[in-house]
Formats: sequence, C-alpha cells, structure tokens
Amino acid sequence: MPAELALLPVDDAPGCPKHMEYGPCGGVESDGRCEVAEHPCVFLDLPTVPWHGLIGAAEAPDAVAHLSAPDPVPAPVASSGSARMRTLLATSQIVVADFPAAALSADSIAECGAVLAGHVDAVLAGDSGAARVQFPPAYRAALIQATGLEVWTGLNCRDRNRVALEGELAALAQLGVAGIHSVTGDHTLTGSRPDAAPVFDLDSTELAALASRSGLLVSVAEAPASPPVDRRPARLLQKERAGAELCFVNHAGGASPVRSFIEAARALGSTMGFIPCIPVVIDRGSAELLQSFTTLVLPPGYLEGILAAADARAAGIAAAVELGREFLGIDGVVGVNLSGGAGPGRALEFAEALAEIGRRIRNDGDDGAPG
Repeated sequence: MPAELALLPVDDAPGCPKHMEYGPCGGVESDGRCEVAEHPCVFLDLPTVPWHGLIGAAEAPDAVAHLSAPDPVPAPVASSGSARMRTLLATSQIVVADFPAAALSADSIAECGAVLAGHVDAVLAGDSGAARVQFPPAYRAALIQATGLEVWTGLNCRDRNRVALEGELAALAQLGVAGIHSVTGDHTLTGSRPDAAPVFDLDSTELAALASRSGLLVSVAEAPASPPVDRRPARLLQKERAGAELCFVNHAGGASPVRSFIEAARALGSTMGFIPCIPVVIDRGSAELLQSFTTLVLPPGYLEGILAAADARAAGIAAAVELGREFLGIDGVVGVNLSGGAGPGRALEFAEALAEIGRRIRNDGDDGAPG
C-alpha cells in the first residue's frame, strides 16, 4: 500500500474476536452477547470510536515510513459503474436485489442474471453463511456483469488481509462495478466453514475508506435493532466520515423502526442515503436461510403469514412489494434491497420471484401478474 494510504495504527478493542477498532459489528445478540464468544460485546461499554482518518507518509509509523516503493502503485481508476449509479440515484429511487446464484457455478450465475436483468437496478453479490466459498469478488462481478446487470459487490474483511482487499478494490474499479458494500463480515465460527481461519485485518469502516479512495461508490450496513441500539446512528456517522455514501439498513422490524433510525442519523448530521432491506420469503427453504441472518428482526407476523398462506410464493411476493412501497415513502430512503436467498437447488426460482418483486415495485401500482 502506498504510504499516503497507510492507516493509522490500529488499537483494537481487547477481547473482540474480529479485532475491530470501529465496533461494534452488526452481529451483537439482542442480549448484548458477542456473536461467537460467551461474553458481552466489548464495545457496549465503550464510547463510539471516532473516525481517525488516513495518514500521510510523514505521520506514518516508522515501520512503514522508512520503506521505499520500488514498484509504485498507480493512481486509482474511478469506477464507471459507480458514476452511472450516482447519476441514477440523483434522479430516482432504486431496487437492488441480493444475487441468489449457486456458489461456484458460472452456469447458475448466467441463468439467474438472465432472469433478473431489466427488472432490478443492480444486484448485491456478497455471501451468506450457507455459501462461504464463492468465486473471488472481481471474477464473480465480471460473470454477473456479462449478463447485463449492474453489480454491487459485497466485500468482507473476514477472508482477506488489507493487501488482498486493495487488489480486489483495484480490480473492481477497473471492471466498473456499480458499488462496493463494505462489511466486516460474520466470524468464521458462524456459517458453513468454521474450519477456516478468520482474518479481520481491517473492519468495515477502514475498508470503506480504502474503497472510497479507489474511486468506488461505497455503501455500508448498520443494524438498528442490534445493541447498543441508541449508539448505532453515531457509529454510522463515523462510517460516513470515512467515505461511505449509502447505508443498507439491516432487517429492523418494518417501516417504523427504519424511519426512526434515519431520523436519529439525520439529527446527528448524516447526509447519506438509506436502502432498507426487504425480507424475501417464498417457501420454507428461503425462510430458513433468512432466519440464519445475524440479529434478524422481521415485522410482526411477517414470516408466519407467508408460510401459512395457501400459496406461499404469491404471499411472499405481495408482502415484499407492500413493505417496499412503505420503505420508499420514508424521507431519506433512496432505494430498497430485496434481501434473502434460495433454499437448496432453488436459486433460479428465487431469482424469478426477485424479478417479479422488482418489476412491481419499479412499476408502482401495478400488481398484476407478469406479462
């Protein structure tokens, strides 16, 4: 990393399994416990950590400042896709869908992409606990873009150190992705690969700063329902100061909690745009995957009503469309995220449902069957 992009020396919170400096993460349990350790989150009793900023060579630690750069890193290339997405956001609200393709399957990516293209404004390609092994982010983004979709790449700090993350950011900017969703990431002790060593060289706030310097549109996540609830808006503000432009609001229980969270962030001075997550459930498999999300809070009766319906798919689509329209009526909301994933072997069916939801939300007032 060039000296002018060196990060301040990290002073991790003692006892945080993710070595976070700008905690807490979104995985704090409702009773305040850490997501993987049998003790309270270490950030609960600490004041919100202010963003320090990136430092230049003159202030860099001696271990960094004395190093020469025999192969200087060129200036970052701004992402053409990020420029397009900023233009779109300036004129309309958007629909972003989680990308449901099977892991490590180029064929599934092509099939799901073909279904979604034209019906959503972008797809969010991250990972889930059920599919921790994915193609590298830039390669996966290239495969998705080939289907005609704008890609919002989820990049986590769990699996790569800062050098590997810088390489991915450079590749994604060159590729022209729509945005980078910067997350610390769930610990490897959760999900399908507890045998893998966690990295956590950076956290989401630090990664957001590097992504912003790479010329990318940067989003972050925040969990309004996760302790400490009263300090979540203040933590988001530090991410904004680091370079984040948008916030994906984790499942918080419906429109009213999202509105309250945005109002609290605005009261602190936040000017970013907000993209609330809509829970998408069309069958028991997708319900089970959604329930694996950390600190999930759904609107009262939402899941039960869908699963009890004679046609769960139709009920799930209708519920998602209704909640999406509620979200889009909230001041500060610039779009919505169709959030969730498919049960085993049902990625294409889930993509079809996402496409129908996206089409109906974008064509406000059209509740008819797809043409």
